Amino acid sequence: FAGLADVSISEDIPVEGEITVPVGSHSPDEDYSTLDEPVRDTIMRDLKAVGKKFVHVMYPKKSSALLRDWDLWGPLVLCVSLALMLQGGSADSKDDGGPQFAEVFVIIWFGAVVITLNSKLLGGTISFFQSLCVLGYCVLPLTVAMLVCRLVLLAGSGTVSFIIRLIVVAAMFGWSTLASTAFLADSQPPNRKALVVYPIFLFYFVISWMILTFTPQ
Repeated sequence: FAGLADVSISEDIPVEGEITVPVGSHSPDEDYSTLDEPVRDTIMRDLKAVGKKFVHVMYPKKSSALLRDWDLWGPLVLCVSLALMLQGGSADSKDDGGPQFAEVFVIIWFGAVVITLNSKLLGGTISFFQSLCVLGYCVLPLTVAMLVCRLVLLAGSGTVSFIIRLIVVAAMFGWSTLASTAFLADSQPPNRKALVVYPIFLFYFVISWMILTFTPQ
């Protein structure tokens, strides 16, 4: 660039144009951050999101609603509620107490993790936490069944009571299984869907059995 040293710019040549960087107008949504919002708004937004997922479970259909914005708050609440209602029951005999809180908690979460790993190993396309979210939210019908069974047991524990509880648990078991498969079916290879549905069937069957065999001490 030795030739550039001889090039000079005349002072008479005006420099036109602006050298300032124009700043465009930003919409309020672009500057909005959840860090600046009140805690009440954050809690209400999360509660509405959890409520919408509950609605999708109660009216199951093939949808990605539970997969787009996954969370574990709903499954945690359902798991804790179910474990509390099963706490202190007598499953087999008067001397053998029913499943304790920690046992129910571990069974639900360990089962969900095993099903998720099985789905991933079979070529599932959803993430680990998305699968946990779906399996956890689909425990909702069984939680409702547990609540109904507790109310029925308040009236007595005879044959009629058992038949009512059997019908309710069987219906909610089918509901949970159909809801979970409706959300997870499209994420599995077509030739391996049966291998994914079978563990889900066993998972909800074990929970249903704990609910059906529950009798208060």
